[in-house]
Amino acid sequence: MIRTIAKACALAAATLIVSFQPAVHAENLSADERAKLETILAAQPDSVKARYQYRHPLETLDFLGVKPGMTVADTLPGSYYSNILLPYLGNSGKLVGVSYSIDHRALDYGDNEERMARFAAWPERFVSEASEWRGEGKTEIDAFLLGAVPENAKGTVDAFLLFRAMHHLNKYEDRIGTRTNAFKDIYAALKPGGIVGIVQHRSPVGNSDEWAKGFNGYIKQQPLIDNMIAAGFEFVGASEVNANPKDVPTEGDYVWRLPPRLAGSDDDPEKRARLEAVGESDRMTLKFRKP
Repeated sequence: MIRTIAKACALAAATLIVSFQPAVHAENLSADERAKLETILAAQPDSVKARYQYRHPLETLDFLGVKPGMTVADTLPGSYYSNILLPYLGNSGKLVGVSYSIDHRALDYGDNEERMARFAAWPERFVSEASEWRGEGKTEIDAFLLGAVPENAKGTVDAFLLFRAMHHLNKYEDRIGTRTNAFKDIYAALKPGGIVGIVQHRSPVGNSDEWAKGFNGYIKQQPLIDNMIAAGFEFVGASEVNANPKDVPTEGDYVWRLPPRLAGSDDDPEKRARLEAVGESDRMTLKFRKP
């Protein structure tokens, strides 16, 4: 009886330690690595630089420990981070584009066979597009869909990035287990010791769990940490580098009301100005490790 109580107390204490994990922001890049990344960021177009105040690519990649020569998987990749990662990872590095599973997209696209066929060909299309972004560099490029991780990709990834992608995985969890299945694929793709980096629109703690499922773009931080730990990952820490205390969404809001989309305010200049003053969303930045 005493032993059972002791075990229960130990488990509760461990949960509290995770729940109240302090925000950290250790610097992981060497001076040379940081200088290389700063040079690449300085060379980006003004439209990209304008979002640094919200996306903080230098501080984010530093916190996550993303370094040249790594194999990095980027979920829902676009030209924004790809144009930073490709030259940064360098000729000995590899960028792997990752998108959602066929089953996931079937819920998004329904019976639209044309869209589904186009999505099925996404990996080849990403490799072609990213090769153009790469220019004269020699960074290796590959891509795959969740639910179809190639055998030769398993155990090869140093860092798996999910930047503003978790809400999509979360929203269909109850229906087809999208989050659970994705975590299994991510775990399989990572090397032992590999990192998962998550940047995600953050729901206020007081908003309902139903509202924060992901359909509004926001999810809650602590349940995400708990789910990652349950999937076998170690929680390394959190950074507030992408936080925005001005963004306090109510349950009548969705994330796309804010910049850069500013959805729903085209015909209301006053509302648009108010939302522009808020800026982009409040975001959690989390780091996990595969044991």
